Amino acid sequence: MSGLGCIGLLLLVGSVLLPLQSQAGFYEDSGENRGDYARIQSAPVAAPAQDAVHAIPAEEPESPLPAMTPEEIQAQERAAELALIREKSLAWIDEVSGQIPGLRYREQLARLYHGVGYVPLWQDSFTVSDLEQQLWVLTLAEVSPDFEARLKQLKHLKQSRDWRQYDLLATDTLLAYLSFIEHVLDGGSQWLFGQEVPARIPAPAEATLDTLMAALERDQLNTFVASLKPAGRQYPQLLQAIDRMEKIAQKPWPVFSQAGIIRLGAWLSNPDALITMLERLGDLSPGEAAQLRASGKRHYNVDLVSAVKHFQQRHGLKVDGAIGPQTRSWLAVTPQQRIRLLALNAQRSRVWVSDHPSRLIVNIPGFALKLWLDNQRVFDARVIVGQPKRPTPVMTSRISSVVFNPYWNVPNSIMRKDILPKVRYDRGYLYRHHYDVLRGWNSNEKIPISSIDWRYVSAKNFPYRLRQKPGAHNALGRFKFNIPNNQAIYLHDTPSKSLFNKDFRAFSSGCIRVQGADELAKVLLTYAGVSEARFDELAGRRSTRTVGVKTRIEVFLIYQTAWVDEQGLVNFRPDVYQYDEQDKNSPDSEKFASVYKN
Repeated sequence: MSGLGCIGLLLLVGSVLLPLQSQAGFYEDSGENRGDYARIQSAPVAAPAQDAVHAIPAEEPESPLPAMTPEEIQAQERAAELALIREKSLAWIDEVSGQIPGLRYREQLARLYHGVGYVPLWQDSFTVSDLEQQLWVLTLAEVSPDFEARLKQLKHLKQSRDWRQYDLLATDTLLAYLSFIEHVLDGGSQWLFGQEVPARIPAPAEATLDTLMAALERDQLNTFVASLKPAGRQYPQLLQAIDRMEKIAQKPWPVFSQAGIIRLGAWLSNPDALITMLERLGDLSPGEAAQLRASGKRHYNVDLVSAVKHFQQRHGLKVDGAIGPQTRSWLAVTPQQRIRLLALNAQRSRVWVSDHPSRLIVNIPGFALKLWLDNQRVFDARVIVGQPKRPTPVMTSRISSVVFNPYWNVPNSIMRKDILPKVRYDRGYLYRHHYDVLRGWNSNEKIPISSIDWRYVSAKNFPYRLRQKPGAHNALGRFKFNIPNNQAIYLHDTPSKSLFNKDFRAFSSGCIRVQGADELAKVLLTYAGVSEARFDELAGRRSTRTVGVKTRIEVFLIYQTAWVDEQGLVNFRPDVYQYDEQDKNSPDSEKFASVYKN
Protein backbone atom coordinates (compact mmCIF):
# COMPACT_ATOMS: atom_id res chain seq x y z
CA MET A 1 0.00 0.00 0.00
CA SER A 2 1.33 3.48 -0.85
CA GLY A 3 2.08 6.08 1.80
CA LEU A 4 -1.11 7.90 0.97
CA GLY A 5 -3.14 4.70 1.06
CA CYS A 6 -1.68 3.63 4.41
CA ILE A 7 -2.88 6.76 6.15
CA GLY A 8 -6.05 7.11 4.10
CA LEU A 9 -7.87 5.37 6.95
CA LEU A 10 -7.11 8.17 9.40
CA LEU A 11 -10.40 9.99 9.03
CA LEU A 12 -12.37 6.73 9.19
CA VAL A 13 -10.97 5.69 12.56
CA GLY A 14 -11.26 9.13 14.13
CA SER A 15 -14.16 8.21 16.36
CA VAL A 16 -12.23 5.22 17.74
CA LEU A 17 -8.98 7.07 18.24
CA LEU A 18 -10.04 9.60 20.84
CA PRO A 19 -10.52 7.05 23.65
CA LEU A 20 -7.35 5.30 22.60
CA GLN A 21 -5.39 8.54 22.70
CA SER A 22 -6.84 9.37 26.09
CA GLN A 23 -5.87 5.97 27.53
CA ALA A 24 -2.37 6.33 26.18
CA GLY A 25 -1.78 9.73 27.77
CA PHE A 26 -1.50 11.34 24.32
CA TYR A 27 -2.99 14.68 25.37
CA GLU A 28 -1.30 15.98 28.53
CA ASP A 29 -2.22 19.33 30.06
CA SER A 30 1.35 20.53 29.68
CA GLY A 31 1.43 19.50 26.02
CA GLU A 32 4.96 18.08 26.44
CA ASN A 33 4.01 14.61 25.20
CA ARG A 34 2.03 15.78 22.12
CA GLY A 35 3.53 14.05 19.08
CA ASP A 36 5.87 11.83 21.13
CA TYR A 37 5.72 8.89 18.73
CA ALA A 38 7.89 6.45 20.76
CA ARG A 39 6.08 6.97 24.03
CA ILE A 40 2.63 6.59 22.57
CA GLN A 41 3.63 3.53 20.57
CA SER A 42 4.75 1.67 23.70
CA ALA A 43 2.09 3.03 26.05
CA PRO A 44 -0.14 0.22 27.35
CA VAL A 45 -3.86 0.52 27.58
CA ALA A 46 -4.68 0.75 31.30
CA ALA A 47 -6.81 -2.01 32.81
CA PRO A 48 -9.25 -1.36 35.66
CA ALA A 49 -7.92 -2.21 39.16
CA GLN A 50 -9.35 -5.34 40.86
CA ASP A 51 -9.98 -3.53 44.18
CA ALA A 52 -12.03 -0.93 42.43
CA VAL A 53 -14.10 -3.62 40.84
CA HIS A 54 -14.84 -5.38 44.18
CA ALA A 55 -15.72 -2.08 45.83
CA ILE A 56 -18.69 -1.57 43.58
CA PRO A 57 -21.85 -2.80 45.26
CA ALA A 58 -24.12 -4.70 42.95
CA GLU A 59 -27.03 -7.05 43.41
CA GLU A 60 -25.89 -9.18 40.49
CA PRO A 61 -22.34 -9.63 39.22
CA GLU A 62 -21.63 -7.89 35.95
CA SER A 63 -20.75 -10.00 32.92
CA PRO A 64 -17.02 -9.94 32.25
CA LEU A 65 -15.90 -8.21 29.08
CA PRO A 66 -15.11 -10.73 26.35
CA ALA A 67 -11.44 -11.24 25.68
CA MET A 68 -10.12 -9.47 22.58
CA THR A 69 -9.14 -11.64 19.66
CA PRO A 70 -5.66 -11.30 18.14
CA GLU A 71 -7.22 -9.63 15.11
CA GLU A 72 -8.97 -7.06 17.32
CA ILE A 73 -5.78 -6.36 19.24
CA GLN A 74 -3.90 -5.91 15.97
CA ALA A 75 -6.60 -3.58 14.63
CA GLN A 76 -6.47 -1.53 17.85
CA GLU A 77 -2.71 -1.26 17.65
CA ARG A 78 -2.91 -0.26 14.00
CA ALA A 79 -5.52 2.39 14.82
CA ALA A 80 -3.26 3.79 17.52
CA GLU A 81 -0.34 3.83 15.10
CA LEU A 82 -2.37 5.68 12.49
CA ALA A 83 -3.49 8.18 15.10
CA LEU A 84 0.11 8.89 16.00
CA ILE A 85 1.06 9.35 12.35
CA ARG A 86 -1.87 11.71 11.83
CA GLU A 87 -1.03 13.75 14.91
CA LYS A 88 2.62 14.00 13.95
CA SER A 89 1.77 15.03 10.38
CA LEU A 90 -0.74 17.65 11.49
CA ALA A 91 1.75 19.02 14.02
CA TRP A 92 4.29 19.37 11.21
CA ILE A 93 1.73 21.23 9.07
CA ASP A 94 0.97 23.58 11.96
CA GLU A 95 4.64 24.24 12.55
CA VAL A 96 5.44 25.01 8.92
CA SER A 97 2.28 26.93 8.05
CA GLY A 98 2.82 29.66 10.63
CA GLN A 99 0.55 32.53 9.73
CA ILE A 100 -0.41 31.45 6.20
CA PRO A 101 -3.95 32.72 5.67
CA GLY A 102 -6.49 30.53 3.93
CA LEU A 103 -4.77 27.17 4.40
CA ARG A 104 -7.75 24.90 3.92
CA TYR A 105 -6.91 21.23 3.45
CA ARG A 106 -4.81 20.36 6.52
CA GLU A 107 -5.82 16.70 6.66
CA GLN A 108 -5.00 16.12 2.97
CA LEU A 109 -1.74 18.06 3.28
CA ALA A 110 -0.71 15.95 6.26
CA ARG A 111 -1.32 12.76 4.32
CA LEU A 112 0.53 13.96 1.21
CA TYR A 113 3.63 15.25 2.98
CA HIS A 114 3.82 12.20 5.25
CA GLY A 115 3.61 10.02 2.15
CA VAL A 116 6.68 11.66 0.60
CA GLY A 117 8.67 11.92 3.80
CA TYR A 118 8.07 15.68 4.32
CA VAL A 119 10.33 16.70 1.43
CA PRO A 120 9.55 19.90 -0.55
CA LEU A 121 7.31 19.29 -3.54
CA TRP A 122 7.86 22.48 -5.54
CA GLN A 123 11.59 22.42 -6.20
CA ASP A 124 11.33 22.52 -10.01
CA SER A 125 11.02 26.10 -11.27
CA PHE A 126 9.23 25.02 -14.46
CA THR A 127 6.52 23.27 -12.45
CA VAL A 128 6.15 26.34 -10.23
CA SER A 129 5.82 28.61 -13.27
CA ASP A 130 3.28 26.28 -14.87
CA LEU A 131 1.05 26.25 -11.78
CA GLU A 132 1.28 30.01 -11.35
CA GLN A 133 0.42 30.64 -14.99
CA GLN A 134 -2.67 28.43 -14.77
CA LEU A 135 -3.73 30.26 -11.61
CA TRP A 136 -3.08 33.58 -13.35
CA VAL A 137 -5.48 32.70 -16.19
CA LEU A 138 -8.06 31.57 -13.63
CA THR A 139 -7.77 34.86 -11.74
CA LEU A 140 -8.15 36.85 -14.97
CA ALA A 141 -11.50 35.09 -15.48
CA GLU A 142 -12.64 36.46 -12.09
CA VAL A 143 -14.61 33.36 -11.21
CA SER A 144 -13.24 33.10 -7.66
CA PRO A 145 -11.55 35.74 -5.46
CA ASP A 146 -10.00 32.91 -3.42
CA PHE A 147 -7.60 31.95 -6.22
CA GLU A 148 -6.61 35.57 -6.72
CA ALA A 149 -5.75 35.88 -3.01
CA ARG A 150 -3.80 32.63 -3.12
CA LEU A 151 -1.75 33.70 -6.13
CA LYS A 152 -0.89 37.03 -4.49
CA GLN A 153 0.22 35.25 -1.31
CA LEU A 154 2.34 32.78 -3.28
CA LYS A 155 4.13 35.63 -5.04
CA HIS A 156 4.65 37.37 -1.69
CA LEU A 157 6.18 34.23 -0.16
CA LYS A 158 8.40 33.80 -3.21
CA GLN A 159 9.68 37.37 -2.89
CA SER A 160 10.34 36.88 0.84
CA ARG A 161 12.06 33.56 -0.01
CA ASP A 162 10.06 31.64 2.57
CA TRP A 163 10.22 28.41 0.63
CA ARG A 164 8.72 26.12 3.30
CA GLN A 165 5.56 28.18 3.55
CA TYR A 166 5.49 28.66 -0.22
CA ASP A 167 5.67 24.89 -0.68
CA LEU A 168 2.80 24.26 1.73
CA LEU A 169 0.55 26.98 0.29
CA ALA A 170 1.30 25.88 -3.28
CA THR A 171 0.21 22.33 -2.45
CA ASP A 172 -2.93 23.56 -0.66
CA THR A 173 -3.70 25.74 -3.68
CA LEU A 174 -3.15 22.79 -6.00
CA LEU A 175 -5.77 20.85 -4.02
CA ALA A 176 -8.24 23.74 -4.36
CA TYR A 177 -7.51 23.91 -8.09
CA LEU A 178 -8.06 20.16 -8.48
CA SER A 179 -11.41 20.41 -6.71
CA PHE A 180 -12.40 23.36 -8.90
CA ILE A 181 -11.65 21.36 -12.05
CA GLU A 182 -13.58 18.35 -10.73
CA HIS A 183 -16.70 20.42 -10.12
CA VAL A 184 -16.45 22.17 -13.50
CA LEU A 185 -16.18 18.85 -15.33
CA ASP A 186 -18.82 16.84 -13.49
CA GLY A 187 -21.66 18.89 -15.00
CA GLY A 188 -23.36 19.39 -11.64
CA SER A 189 -22.00 22.87 -11.10
CA GLN A 190 -22.31 25.82 -13.45
CA TRP A 191 -19.36 27.76 -12.04
CA LEU A 192 -18.27 28.94 -15.50
CA PHE A 193 -21.82 29.77 -16.60
CA GLY A 194 -23.14 32.32 -14.14
CA GLN A 195 -23.18 30.29 -10.92
CA GLU A 196 -21.10 31.70 -8.06
CA VAL A 197 -18.10 29.67 -6.91
CA PRO A 198 -18.37 29.04 -3.14
CA ALA A 199 -15.80 30.68 -0.91
CA ARG A 200 -14.72 27.28 0.44
CA ILE A 201 -14.38 24.61 -2.22
CA PRO A 202 -14.58 21.02 -0.88
CA ALA A 203 -11.47 18.88 -0.91
CA PRO A 204 -10.78 16.94 -4.11
CA ALA A 205 -11.97 13.34 -4.42
CA GLU A 206 -9.94 10.47 -3.01
CA ALA A 207 -9.26 9.13 -6.51
CA THR A 208 -7.74 12.48 -7.47
CA LEU A 209 -5.56 12.49 -4.37
CA ASP A 210 -4.40 8.97 -5.18
CA THR A 211 -3.45 10.07 -8.71
CA LEU A 212 -1.54 13.05 -7.30
CA MET A 213 0.27 10.84 -4.78
CA ALA A 214 1.22 8.39 -7.52
CA ALA A 215 2.68 11.27 -9.55
CA LEU A 216 4.66 12.45 -6.51
CA GLU A 217 6.02 8.97 -5.87
CA ARG A 218 7.22 8.81 -9.49
CA ASP A 219 8.64 12.35 -9.26
CA GLN A 220 6.27 13.48 -12.03
CA LEU A 221 4.58 16.51 -10.46
CA ASN A 222 5.55 18.55 -13.54
CA THR A 223 3.62 16.21 -15.85
CA PHE A 224 0.66 16.14 -13.46
CA VAL A 225 0.42 19.95 -13.28
CA ALA A 226 0.78 20.29 -17.06
CA SER A 227 -2.14 17.87 -17.53
CA LEU A 228 -4.48 20.22 -15.65
CA LYS A 229 -4.63 22.69 -18.53
CA PRO A 230 -7.66 22.39 -20.84
CA ALA A 231 -7.00 20.08 -23.79
CA GLY A 232 -7.23 21.21 -27.40
CA ARG A 233 -5.91 24.14 -29.38
CA GLN A 234 -8.24 26.82 -28.01
CA TYR A 235 -6.51 27.22 -24.64
CA PRO A 236 -3.02 28.14 -25.93
CA GLN A 237 -4.53 30.30 -28.67
CA LEU A 238 -6.61 32.22 -26.14
CA LEU A 239 -3.51 32.69 -23.96
CA GLN A 240 -1.73 34.27 -26.90
CA ALA A 241 -4.73 36.55 -27.46
CA ILE A 242 -4.62 37.54 -23.77
CA ASP A 243 -0.91 38.39 -24.03
CA ARG A 244 -1.59 40.63 -27.03
CA MET A 245 -4.54 42.29 -25.30
CA GLU A 246 -2.51 42.96 -22.15
CA LYS A 247 -0.06 44.98 -24.21
CA ILE A 248 -2.97 46.99 -25.61
CA ALA A 249 -4.41 47.49 -22.11
CA GLN A 250 -1.31 49.42 -21.02
CA LYS A 251 -2.65 52.50 -22.83
CA PRO A 252 -5.94 54.34 -22.18
CA TRP A 253 -8.82 53.15 -24.34
CA PRO A 254 -10.25 55.87 -26.64
CA VAL A 255 -13.88 57.01 -26.47
CA PHE A 256 -15.96 56.95 -29.64
CA SER A 257 -19.47 58.13 -28.80
CA GLN A 258 -20.85 59.61 -32.02
CA ALA A 259 -24.59 58.90 -32.04
CA GLY A 260 -26.80 57.81 -34.91
CA ILE A 261 -26.07 55.44 -37.80
CA ILE A 262 -22.71 56.28 -39.37
CA ARG A 263 -22.51 55.26 -43.02
CA LEU A 264 -20.01 55.73 -45.85
CA GLY A 265 -19.25 59.43 -46.40
CA ALA A 266 -20.54 60.60 -43.00
CA TRP A 267 -18.61 63.26 -41.08
CA LEU A 268 -16.74 61.92 -38.05
CA SER A 269 -16.53 63.95 -34.86
CA ASN A 270 -13.48 62.00 -33.62
CA PRO A 271 -11.89 59.97 -36.45
CA ASP A 272 -8.64 59.38 -34.54
CA ALA A 273 -10.49 57.50 -31.78
CA LEU A 274 -12.08 55.17 -34.33
CA ILE A 275 -8.79 54.65 -36.17
CA THR A 276 -6.95 53.90 -32.90
CA MET A 277 -9.57 51.36 -31.79
CA LEU A 278 -9.51 49.49 -35.08
CA GLU A 279 -5.71 49.54 -35.25
CA ARG A 280 -5.17 48.23 -31.71
CA LEU A 281 -7.74 45.46 -32.19
CA GLY A 282 -6.10 44.35 -35.44
CA ASP A 283 -8.81 45.41 -37.89
CA LEU A 284 -6.55 48.11 -39.36
CA SER A 285 -2.86 47.54 -40.04
CA PRO A 286 -0.40 50.08 -38.56
CA GLY A 287 0.42 51.26 -42.09
CA GLU A 288 -3.23 51.80 -42.99
CA ALA A 289 -3.82 53.65 -39.72
CA ALA A 290 -0.82 55.91 -40.34
CA GLN A 291 -2.07 56.79 -43.84
CA LEU A 292 -5.54 57.61 -42.55
CA ARG A 293 -4.13 59.89 -39.85
CA ALA A 294 -1.76 61.56 -42.32
CA SER A 295 -4.59 62.30 -44.74
CA GLY A 296 -6.32 64.47 -42.15
CA LYS A 297 -9.73 63.51 -43.55
CA ARG A 298 -12.65 63.55 -41.14
CA HIS A 299 -15.10 61.52 -43.19
CA TYR A 300 -16.02 57.86 -42.91
CA ASN A 301 -14.23 56.61 -46.03
CA VAL A 302 -13.90 53.27 -47.82
CA ASP A 303 -10.83 52.17 -45.84
CA LEU A 304 -12.57 52.68 -42.52
CA VAL A 305 -15.70 50.95 -43.78
CA SER A 306 -13.60 47.92 -44.77
CA ALA A 307 -11.97 47.81 -41.32
CA VAL A 308 -15.35 48.10 -39.58
CA LYS A 309 -16.70 45.21 -41.69
CA HIS A 310 -13.77 43.11 -40.53
CA PHE A 311 -14.56 44.11 -36.94
CA GLN A 312 -18.25 43.26 -37.40
CA GLN A 313 -17.41 39.84 -38.81
CA ARG A 314 -15.38 38.98 -35.72
CA HIS A 315 -18.20 40.06 -33.39
CA GLY A 316 -21.08 38.28 -35.09
CA LEU A 317 -22.65 41.52 -36.27
CA LYS A 318 -24.35 42.31 -39.54
CA VAL A 319 -21.46 42.96 -41.92
CA ASP A 320 -22.70 46.16 -43.57
CA GLY A 321 -19.95 48.63 -42.56
CA ALA A 322 -22.48 50.92 -40.86
CA ILE A 323 -21.70 51.92 -37.28
CA GLY A 324 -24.93 51.53 -35.33
CA PRO A 325 -25.75 50.69 -31.69
CA GLN A 326 -24.42 47.11 -31.86
CA THR A 327 -21.08 48.00 -33.46
CA ARG A 328 -20.68 51.04 -31.20
CA SER A 329 -21.32 48.90 -28.08
CA TRP A 330 -18.62 46.42 -29.05
CA LEU A 331 -16.14 49.20 -29.91
CA ALA A 332 -16.59 50.48 -26.37
CA VAL A 333 -15.53 47.18 -24.78
CA THR A 334 -12.13 47.88 -23.21
CA PRO A 335 -9.06 45.63 -23.46
CA GLN A 336 -9.42 44.81 -19.74
CA GLN A 337 -12.97 43.58 -20.32
CA ARG A 338 -11.87 41.57 -23.35
CA ILE A 339 -9.06 39.96 -21.33
CA ARG A 340 -11.60 38.69 -18.82
CA LEU A 341 -13.82 37.29 -21.57
CA LEU A 342 -10.84 35.54 -23.17
CA ALA A 343 -9.74 34.06 -19.83
CA LEU A 344 -13.25 32.96 -18.89
CA ASN A 345 -13.72 31.19 -22.21
CA ALA A 346 -10.28 29.61 -21.86
CA GLN A 347 -11.61 27.95 -18.71
CA ARG A 348 -14.85 26.99 -20.48
CA SER A 349 -12.86 25.05 -23.07
CA ARG A 350 -12.46 22.39 -20.35
CA VAL A 351 -16.11 21.43 -20.64
CA TRP A 352 -16.17 20.11 -24.20
CA VAL A 353 -13.84 17.98 -26.31
CA SER A 354 -12.96 20.04 -29.35
CA ASP A 355 -10.87 17.38 -31.09
CA HIS A 356 -13.25 14.40 -31.17
CA PRO A 357 -13.03 13.09 -34.77
CA SER A 358 -16.82 13.07 -35.40
CA ARG A 359 -18.59 15.83 -33.55
CA LEU A 360 -21.46 18.27 -33.87
CA ILE A 361 -20.94 21.52 -31.97
CA VAL A 362 -23.59 24.17 -31.37
CA ASN A 363 -22.22 27.42 -29.96
CA ILE A 364 -25.24 28.94 -28.24
CA PRO A 365 -24.23 32.64 -28.19
CA GLY A 366 -22.74 32.25 -31.67
CA PHE A 367 -26.08 30.91 -33.02
CA ALA A 368 -24.03 28.48 -35.12
CA LEU A 369 -23.72 24.74 -35.75
CA LYS A 370 -20.65 23.00 -37.13
CA LEU A 371 -20.32 19.29 -37.99
CA TRP A 372 -17.08 17.34 -38.34
CA LEU A 373 -16.98 13.77 -39.59
CA ASP A 374 -13.63 11.98 -39.32
CA ASN A 375 -11.98 15.34 -38.59
CA GLN A 376 -13.35 16.90 -41.79
CA ARG A 377 -15.73 19.83 -41.42
CA VAL A 378 -18.66 18.91 -43.64
CA PHE A 379 -21.58 21.12 -42.60
CA ASP A 380 -22.20 24.60 -41.16
CA ALA A 381 -25.55 26.13 -40.34
CA ARG A 382 -27.26 28.98 -38.55
CA VAL A 383 -29.33 27.94 -35.56
CA ILE A 384 -32.03 29.39 -33.34
CA VAL A 385 -31.48 28.74 -29.62
CA GLY A 386 -33.46 29.20 -26.43
CA GLN A 387 -34.59 32.66 -25.43
CA PRO A 388 -33.03 34.09 -22.23
CA LYS A 389 -36.07 33.05 -20.15
CA ARG A 390 -35.83 29.48 -21.51
CA PRO A 391 -32.14 28.97 -22.18
CA THR A 392 -30.65 26.09 -24.13
CA PRO A 393 -28.52 24.12 -21.62
CA VAL A 394 -24.80 23.52 -21.92
CA MET A 395 -24.50 19.76 -22.30
CA THR A 396 -22.83 16.80 -23.99
CA SER A 397 -24.64 13.98 -25.78
CA ARG A 398 -24.59 12.12 -29.11
CA ILE A 399 -26.77 11.74 -32.19
CA SER A 400 -28.98 8.69 -31.58
CA SER A 401 -31.54 8.93 -34.41
CA VAL A 402 -33.11 11.06 -37.11
CA VAL A 403 -36.91 11.28 -37.28
CA PHE A 404 -38.67 11.96 -40.59
CA ASN A 405 -42.01 13.81 -40.29
CA PRO A 406 -42.01 13.89 -36.48
CA TYR A 407 -44.95 14.38 -34.18
CA TRP A 408 -44.48 17.16 -31.65
CA ASN A 409 -45.28 16.13 -28.11
CA VAL A 410 -45.79 19.53 -26.54
CA PRO A 411 -43.81 19.91 -23.28
CA ASN A 412 -45.93 20.74 -20.25
CA SER A 413 -44.20 24.08 -19.76
CA ILE A 414 -45.00 25.24 -23.31
CA MET A 415 -48.52 23.81 -23.14
CA ARG A 416 -49.30 25.67 -19.93
CA LYS A 417 -47.50 28.94 -20.62
CA ASP A 418 -48.11 29.36 -24.35
CA ILE A 419 -50.89 27.21 -25.78
CA LEU A 420 -53.62 26.83 -23.14
CA PRO A 421 -54.00 30.60 -22.58
CA LYS A 422 -54.64 30.97 -26.33
CA VAL A 423 -57.11 28.09 -26.43
CA ARG A 424 -59.28 29.59 -23.70
CA TYR A 425 -59.91 32.64 -25.86
CA ASP A 426 -59.83 30.92 -29.26
CA ARG A 427 -61.54 27.50 -29.40
CA GLY A 428 -60.40 26.94 -32.99
CA TYR A 429 -56.69 27.29 -32.20
CA LEU A 430 -56.07 23.55 -31.74
CA TYR A 431 -57.95 22.65 -34.95
CA ARG A 432 -56.09 25.22 -37.08
CA HIS A 433 -52.68 24.15 -35.79
CA HIS A 434 -53.40 20.41 -36.09
CA TYR A 435 -53.18 19.43 -32.41
CA ASP A 436 -54.59 16.25 -30.88
CA VAL A 437 -55.57 16.01 -27.21
CA LEU A 438 -54.38 12.70 -25.73
CA ARG A 439 -55.38 11.02 -22.48
CA GLY A 440 -51.92 11.32 -20.93
CA TRP A 441 -48.20 10.79 -21.40
CA ASN A 442 -48.63 7.03 -21.18
CA SER A 443 -51.62 6.86 -23.47
CA ASN A 444 -52.33 7.54 -27.14
CA GLU A 445 -56.10 7.65 -26.66
CA LYS A 446 -57.47 10.77 -28.32
CA ILE A 447 -59.92 13.00 -26.47
CA PRO A 448 -62.40 14.90 -28.69
CA ILE A 449 -61.52 18.58 -28.49
CA SER A 450 -65.22 19.48 -28.50
CA SER A 451 -65.84 17.33 -25.41
CA ILE A 452 -63.68 19.57 -23.19
CA ASP A 453 -65.31 22.51 -21.41
CA TRP A 454 -62.51 25.02 -21.99
CA ARG A 455 -64.12 27.59 -19.68
CA TYR A 456 -62.89 25.60 -16.71
CA VAL A 457 -59.50 24.63 -18.09
CA SER A 458 -56.37 26.19 -16.61
CA ALA A 459 -52.67 25.46 -16.67
CA LYS A 460 -52.90 23.80 -13.24
CA ASN A 461 -55.85 21.48 -13.84
CA PHE A 462 -55.39 20.34 -17.46
CA PRO A 463 -54.94 16.53 -17.16
CA TYR A 464 -54.17 15.77 -20.82
CA ARG A 465 -51.25 16.19 -23.17
CA LEU A 466 -51.06 17.84 -26.58
CA ARG A 467 -49.50 16.39 -29.70
CA GLN A 468 -49.12 18.16 -33.02
CA LYS A 469 -49.53 16.09 -36.18
CA PRO A 470 -46.68 15.80 -38.72
CA GLY A 471 -46.62 18.08 -41.73
CA ALA A 472 -45.46 21.44 -42.99
CA HIS A 473 -47.31 23.13 -40.12
CA ASN A 474 -45.53 21.09 -37.43
CA ALA A 475 -43.31 23.13 -35.08
CA LEU A 476 -40.48 20.62 -35.59
CA GLY A 477 -40.65 20.83 -39.36
CA ARG A 478 -39.75 17.76 -41.41
CA PHE A 479 -36.78 16.48 -39.35
CA LYS A 480 -35.94 15.90 -35.71
CA PHE A 481 -32.50 14.91 -34.40
CA ASN A 482 -32.60 13.00 -31.11
CA ILE A 483 -29.77 13.50 -28.61
CA PRO A 484 -30.30 11.52 -25.37
CA ASN A 485 -30.55 13.76 -22.29
CA ASN A 486 -32.78 14.34 -19.28
CA GLN A 487 -33.87 17.84 -20.27
CA ALA A 488 -35.94 16.97 -23.38
CA ILE A 489 -33.57 18.93 -25.65
CA TYR A 490 -33.14 18.04 -29.32
CA LEU A 491 -32.34 19.61 -32.69
CA HIS A 492 -35.02 20.03 -35.32
CA ASP A 493 -36.26 21.68 -38.49
CA THR A 494 -38.75 24.57 -38.36
CA PRO A 495 -41.46 26.02 -40.62
CA SER A 496 -40.43 29.55 -39.51
CA LYS A 497 -37.44 29.90 -41.83
CA SER A 498 -37.43 33.70 -41.88
CA LEU A 499 -36.03 33.90 -38.33
CA PHE A 500 -32.71 32.55 -39.59
CA ASN A 501 -32.16 35.88 -41.37
CA LYS A 502 -31.92 37.73 -38.06
CA ASP A 503 -28.56 38.35 -36.41
CA PHE A 504 -29.87 37.74 -32.86
CA ARG A 505 -31.49 34.29 -32.86
CA ALA A 506 -32.48 33.40 -29.28
CA PHE A 507 -36.20 32.74 -29.85
CA SER A 508 -36.90 29.07 -29.06
CA SER A 509 -38.10 27.40 -25.86
CA GLY A 510 -34.78 25.63 -25.35
CA CYS A 511 -34.46 23.24 -28.29
CA ILE A 512 -32.31 24.08 -31.31
CA ARG A 513 -33.77 24.89 -34.71
CA VAL A 514 -31.38 24.15 -37.58
CA GLN A 515 -31.25 25.93 -40.90
CA GLY A 516 -30.88 23.37 -43.70
CA ALA A 517 -32.12 20.52 -41.50
CA ASP A 518 -32.79 18.37 -44.56
CA GLU A 519 -29.16 18.63 -45.64
CA LEU A 520 -27.96 17.87 -42.10
CA ALA A 521 -30.18 14.77 -42.02
CA LYS A 522 -28.80 13.56 -45.33
CA VAL A 523 -25.18 14.08 -44.27
CA LEU A 524 -25.68 12.25 -40.96
CA LEU A 525 -27.57 9.31 -42.40
CA THR A 526 -25.23 8.91 -45.37
CA TYR A 527 -22.33 8.76 -42.91
CA ALA A 528 -24.32 6.16 -40.92
CA GLY A 529 -24.68 3.96 -44.01
CA VAL A 530 -28.08 4.96 -45.42
CA SER A 531 -28.01 5.16 -49.20
CA GLU A 532 -29.04 8.33 -51.00
CA ALA A 533 -31.92 6.48 -52.70
CA ARG A 534 -33.21 5.24 -49.35
CA PHE A 535 -32.96 8.72 -47.86
CA ASP A 536 -34.93 10.23 -50.75
CA GLU A 537 -37.58 7.54 -50.35
CA LEU A 538 -38.02 8.28 -46.63
CA ALA A 539 -37.99 12.04 -47.19
CA GLY A 540 -40.72 11.69 -49.82
CA ARG A 541 -43.14 9.97 -47.47
CA ARG A 542 -45.65 11.67 -45.22
CA SER A 543 -45.53 9.02 -42.49
CA THR A 544 -43.32 9.26 -39.41
CA ARG A 545 -40.16 7.15 -39.51
CA THR A 546 -37.21 7.00 -37.09
CA VAL A 547 -33.78 5.91 -38.36
CA GLY A 548 -31.12 5.08 -35.79
CA VAL A 549 -27.57 6.43 -36.04
CA LYS A 550 -25.24 3.78 -34.68
CA THR A 551 -22.03 5.50 -35.76
CA ARG A 552 -20.80 7.55 -32.80
CA ILE A 553 -21.18 11.29 -33.41
CA GLU A 554 -20.65 13.38 -30.27
CA VAL A 555 -22.81 16.45 -29.65
CA PHE A 556 -21.57 19.44 -27.67
CA LEU A 557 -23.90 22.32 -26.84
CA ILE A 558 -21.40 24.94 -25.72
CA TYR A 559 -21.47 28.53 -24.50
CA GLN A 560 -18.48 30.34 -25.96
CA THR A 561 -18.46 34.13 -26.10
CA ALA A 562 -14.81 34.43 -27.16
CA TRP A 563 -12.62 32.14 -29.24
CA VAL A 564 -9.94 32.03 -31.93
CA ASP A 565 -11.18 30.84 -35.33
CA GLU A 566 -9.43 28.80 -38.05
CA GLN A 567 -7.97 31.99 -39.56
CA GLY A 568 -6.43 32.96 -36.21
CA LEU A 569 -8.91 35.81 -35.67
CA VAL A 570 -10.26 36.47 -32.17
CA ASN A 571 -14.06 36.35 -32.16
CA PHE A 572 -16.51 37.71 -29.58
CA ARG A 573 -20.26 37.21 -29.20
CA PRO A 574 -22.99 38.77 -27.02
CA ASP A 575 -23.67 37.16 -23.65
CA VAL A 576 -27.28 36.18 -24.37
CA TYR A 577 -27.84 34.42 -21.02
CA GLN A 578 -25.75 36.75 -18.82
CA TYR A 579 -23.30 33.97 -17.98
CA ASP A 580 -20.38 36.39 -18.33
CA GLU A 581 -21.60 38.56 -15.42
CA GLN A 582 -21.87 41.44 -17.82
CA ASP A 583 -23.00 43.99 -15.28
CA LYS A 584 -19.38 44.06 -14.11
CA ASN A 585 -17.15 43.16 -16.98
CA SER A 586 -18.70 43.23 -20.46
CA PRO A 587 -21.51 44.78 -22.53
CA ASP A 588 -24.89 44.54 -20.84
CA SER A 589 -26.79 41.52 -22.15
CA GLU A 590 -30.24 43.07 -21.86
CA LYS A 591 -28.96 46.03 -23.84
CA PHE A 592 -27.58 43.69 -26.48
CA ALA A 593 -30.80 41.70 -26.62
CA SER A 594 -32.89 44.81 -27.22
CA VAL A 595 -30.41 46.16 -29.75
CA TYR A 596 -30.37 42.92 -31.75
CA LYS A 597 -34.13 42.44 -31.66
CA ASN A 598 -34.72 45.97 -32.82
